[in-house]
Amino acid sequence: MVGDEGKELLSAVEGLRSQVHDATFPLDIPGVDKAQMSRSALLKQLDDYVIPRLNALDAPLLTVVGGSTGAGKSTLVNSLVGSVVSQGGVLRPTTRVPVLVHHPHDQSWFGGSRVLPNLARITGADETEHAAGETGVGQGALRLIASRALPAGLALLDAPDIDSVVHANRDLAGQLFLAADLWLFVTTAARYADAVPWDFLRRASEHGTSVAIVLDRVPPESMDEIRTHLVSMLRDQGLASAPIFTVAETTVTADGLLSEREIARLRSWLSALARDAKARSIVVRRTLDGALRSIPDSALVLSAASDEQEAATAALHREVETAYVDAMQTVQHAMTDGTLLRGEVLARWQEFVGTGQFLRQVEAGISRLRDRLAAAIRGNSPPTAELGEALQSGVAELLTAQSRAASATVLRRWRQMSGGPALVAAHPELADPAPGSTGRVERLVRDWQGEVLDLVRAEAGDRRTTARVFSFGVNGAGVILMLLVFSQTGGITGGEVGIAGGSAVLAQRILEAIFGDQAVRTLAARSRHRLMERAQQMYAVEQARLTAVVSAVQAVPGQGERIKAAAAAV
Repeated sequence: MVGDEGKELLSAVEGLRSQVHDATFPLDIPGVDKAQMSRSALLKQLDDYVIPRLNALDAPLLTVVGGSTGAGKSTLVNSLVGSVVSQGGVLRPTTRVPVLVHHPHDQSWFGGSRVLPNLARITGADETEHAAGETGVGQGALRLIASRALPAGLALLDAPDIDSVVHANRDLAGQLFLAADLWLFVTTAARYADAVPWDFLRRASEHGTSVAIVLDRVPPESMDEIRTHLVSMLRDQGLASAPIFTVAETTVTADGLLSEREIARLRSWLSALARDAKARSIVVRRTLDGALRSIPDSALVLSAASDEQEAATAALHREVETAYVDAMQTVQHAMTDGTLLRGEVLARWQEFVGTGQFLRQVEAGISRLRDRLAAAIRGNSPPTAELGEALQSGVAELLTAQSRAASATVLRRWRQMSGGPALVAAHPELADPAPGSTGRVERLVRDWQGEVLDLVRAEAGDRRTTARVFSFGVNGAGVILMLLVFSQTGGITGGEVGIAGGSAVLAQRILEAIFGDQAVRTLAARSRHRLMERAQQMYAVEQARLTAVVSAVQAVPGQGERIKAAAAAV
């Protein structure tokens, strides 16, 4: 195309083509098949027709001869060329490999990849379609035949049947029609009102494609009646300007060709188009304009599908995030409502401090407990290990239970969401904990317990505090601090309230006697905060496992907006 405006348009179309080519619809949501087909169709239209034609408005006029099975397309092409270049026959489908006939001077226009770049080229009329199929070229090939029977500037392409029993043939026929400057649509007196041909003609009307109709095998006595009815139908579909060429029901020659009399008017019209650059330009520009005007609607389909992909992806990600936020909130609540002071932990705490009689003596002071622990240090170690292990098991079980509950919640919700069932089916491993998760939880709790002991050592900064800590032991003070972290009793009911509450008071009094009131509050808050941080880090790993599954099948963000902007530029 000549001129700055033409270059700008070509650049915009190529920009759109790049965005459409890069577009992906990986998430299996409703409508994804339609989006994939729309993307493929738009790419083929841009590659097969729009971009090649914008690059060369003066290229030969490509006329695609198409129609229903047995309409006589190949016979018509052979008759216009004057020899058998496209094999017909009684077997269906007949045209298996599309045949493009051109003048020898136009070889350069069709020999390369300018038009229909995804089809391999076969040259020569002596290679049969059967042979092409055997060599594996078949439906992915285009046979080129040079013939001086056609004027320079005009090419005829014999397409497969639009209603072929072979799905690939029907797809190829649709692709070839979108690559045409002019549709030469062949139908018969018996089938001109069938639904399938009119679906194609309606599409041509919507896209503004130039169309001519060949009405074949018309009984002479019914010629006027059938032609009048066909004209009426074309007018109703917005194709009133489409020329109609009739071929009477007649006997073909020994070579299977129509008589010159039957095709003379059509030959003359095609030759005039080839010779008249202005008339040819009108046909080309009308079809090109129609193709360009259809692009925004096709692009909007892809843009909307991209937005739906992005919305579905975001919803799946939100479910993961929500589930693990809920898990963290549950863990935080369980760490402050006394839940962890049940069962084994409570029993080991009572063993650590003594019987219930001691709890009744708490108000009198803690000196006797300190004496007991000091005596135990001089003799056998105080029973801190059992209490520490009980706390470790309780915290590990809490974190593990909430992690599994979060992943189970995500999978359950995904099964009910757009795109989710396919993800769950494709990743059955998500139903089980991640490999090594048990060991990671145990290490997390052990590391946290080590941090608590480090806090105790760091707080024992002066001699007096150090002496007090030593009298209880760092482990003893640390275990008491751990217990205090979980000592709120909002979640304990019945008889446990008094026991757990008394335990919390005792732990608080012991630590206050060692460190002071303010220091105990600070130590407890820091210990709880560090445990929550570690839990958050662990859950982030589990969350990333689920998020990665979604990320692996999500489209690039902003894809829809980029397609829409590129279409607007065109």
